[in-house]
Amino acid sequence: ETQGIKSNRGLRMSEVSSAEGRNINKVLLIPLLGFLALVVVLAIGFKLEDPHLLPSVLINRPFPEFELKELYDEGRIVSKQDLFKEVSLVNVWATWCPNCIIEHPQLLEISRAGVPVYGINYNDDIEKARAWLLRYEDPYELILVDDEGTLGIDLGVYGAPETFVVDAKGEIQYKHVGIVTEEIWSRTLRPLIQQLRNGKEQ
Repeated sequence: ETQGIKSNRGLRMSEVSSAEGRNINKVLLIPLLGFLALVVVLAIGFKLEDPHLLPSVLINRPFPEFELKELYDEGRIVSKQDLFKEVSLVNVWATWCPNCIIEHPQLLEISRAGVPVYGINYNDDIEKARAWLLRYEDPYELILVDDEGTLGIDLGVYGAPETFVVDAKGEIQYKHVGIVTEEIWSRTLRPLIQQLRNGKEQ
């Protein structure tokens, strides 16, 4: 009888140890799965010809519908119908974005070259945004106040700055994540805009 009790105790201890081992394995599995997911994401990123060009489901699709305030006239509600009469850039920016300061001179040059640039002031403060533009100059035809980030969500925005090329029909043709440099402008954005403009004229 004593041997039976010892045997039962040993069996229960064995079951407890086995259960603890399974729990430990599950705990160790979580970071491993996270690491594998990160590897997959990085692998996709390295395969991109342009690391700033992230896949967007909106390419060749209409720009999302919206109704937002205009930065300099809060009583004015702007919709998609007020934009995109011709090939344009849409630039997502914010005063809290240090890269937006770096990018800004190039946007001024693009605007002076005759390309309409529309701004989306993203998750920002209106007064700060106005002061920022007063300091650095304003390249935008019109600026949407996306202070709650709703349009940013619909556009799949990762952060700021981001820039979209939109054709005269209001369809998104290209998405660039990060700073628009002179090289990005001359090698990618400007040729695409010229191509879209020529396509409209034909």
